[in-house]
Amino acid sequence: QLTEFGGGSQHPGGSLRVACTDRKFTVNMFDIGWFRQAPGKEREGVSFISGTGESKVYSDAVKGRFTISRDNNKNMVWLQMDSLKPEDAGIYWCARKRDGHILNPLRPSDYDTWGLGTQVTVSA
Repeated sequence: QLTEFGGGSQHPGGSLRVACTDRKFTVNMFDIGWFRQAPGKEREGVSFISGTGESKVYSDAVKGRFTISRDNNKNMVWLQMDSLKPEDAGIYWCARKRDGHILNPLRPSDYDTWGLGTQVTVSA
């Protein structure tokens, strides 16, 4: 029921914003993680935001360049990606966990509900 959108293509140094919404539940019920996977690489955690928005986590690879936010009134979670690098390219997913706590917010196996993903391309 999670849906991502807003990917696309951008030059290095540019910005993109991807968004996540849940068509079945209100997103403020859940912590949300963002993940990505480049061709030939494992899926990696990018960012996390708690249901209230008070807690945010970023991977070292994106810290200082990406910003996660949410608007529970709009049922949306965003990932603003600035100063994009070619290594940021890949498929981006948002994810949540149906029940229980997320122990490691950037570990894919802690999540059990995923969207279909959106493609992000960064190239000159």
